[in-house]
Amino acid sequence: MTSDPVPVLCLPYAGAGAAFFHKWQRSVPAGLHLEPLQLPGREERTDEEPHRDVARAVHALLPEALDAARGHSRVAVFGHSLGAVLAYELARALEERTELPVAHVFVSGSPAPARGRAPQAAALDDDEFLARIEELAGYRHPAFDSAEFRELMLPTLRADVTMHESYRPPSDEPVEAPVTCLRGADDVLVTERDAREWHTSTSGPFTYAEIPGGHMYLTDAAPQILGLIAAALGTSDQQATSEGRFTGAGAPCD
Repeated sequence: MTSDPVPVLCLPYAGAGAAFFHKWQRSVPAGLHLEPLQLPGREERTDEEPHRDVARAVHALLPEALDAARGHSRVAVFGHSLGAVLAYELARALEERTELPVAHVFVSGSPAPARGRAPQAAALDDDEFLARIEELAGYRHPAFDSAEFRELMLPTLRADVTMHESYRPPSDEPVEAPVTCLRGADDVLVTERDAREWHTSTSGPFTYAEIPGGHMYLTDAAPQILGLIAAALGTSDQQATSEGRFTGAGAPCD
C-alpha cells in the first residue's frame, strides 16, 4: 500500500455540517485521511448565506477540495443523501476541470442522478416541512425541539432541501472514477432499485453495498463505512505506483 494517505472529501446530509464527521476520526484506518468540507450556513459559517443550487455549491467547493488534496497524488469523495449528489458532481468537476485524479466516488443514501428528485418538502410551511423531513428520513434531530436552534438552522435545512429537490445532473456523461453506492438495508426513502441505478453514472467499475439500518444508518456505522472505503481504495493503492503528487498546479478552469 502506498505511503501517501488518500484524502477522502466528506459531505454530509441536508442540514448537517462538517462536524458530523469529527467522531469518525477515531475509526479512520491507515491509508485514509478524512477531509470534511464545510458548506455555508452552518457551524462556523452560520452567518453565510446557504447555497440553493448544486452547481453553485460545487463551484464553491472545488477550490476547497483542491486545497484539501494538495500534496497528495489522488483523492476520493464520500457523501450521504444531499452529500452524495454534491460528492458526485464534485468528482465530475475535478475530472473535467482539474488534473487531480479521482480515485473513487462513494455515494450513500441517494437515488442515482437519473432517477430524479420530485419536490416533496421545500415549499411546505415550517411545521409541515419538519414533519415531512422527519417522515422521509425516519429521523428527527432533537435540537429542532429548541425554538432558538430551530430559528437558527431551519433556513439552512430548507435551502439544502431545495438544493437537493431541484437537482438535475448537468450532463448525461458518467464520471470515469469507480463508484460505490452504499445504502441502509432498511432504507424506505431510497429503494434498492434506485440505488443500484448509480451503475449508469460511471464508465468505470461499480459496486453496490448494504449496511444494516435505515436511511440514517451512517450515524452508527462509521467503522463499517470506513472499512469499506479503505478496502475499495486498497486495490487502487496497489496499482497506483507512479503518479505524481498534486501541488495545486491543476487549479480549476472555468
